[in-house]
Amino acid sequence: MALGNFFKSMFGGAGGDEQPQPTPPEEYAGYAIEAAPINEDGKYRTAGFISGEIDGEPKRVQFIRADQNSDLQAAIEHSMLKARQIIDEQGPDLLNKPHL
Repeated sequence: MALGNFFKSMFGGAGGDEQPQPTPPEEYAGYAIEAAPINEDGKYRTAGFISGEIDGEPKRVQFIRADQNSDLQAAIEHSMLKARQIIDEQGPDLLNKPHL
């Protein structure tokens, strides 16, 4: 396994700046949320997208938080938790902001 990681790093497969793809959207309280943690030197910053509609027009807003995790799955779970918290706290007004 370590040898595989060595070859990945040598040939660009494990680049330190590779960004994980957003997760498939999950519905929550009438919004779609996607976790999209940001890779920063092997740690993952809590981030994602919240989507919904205002007057029939689709809106998608990115959120980024200071929290970091060393494990990608933990960062995904934390990003989903934060998205739900943002929705609960800000409600429909959150879609009127360019960033959260």
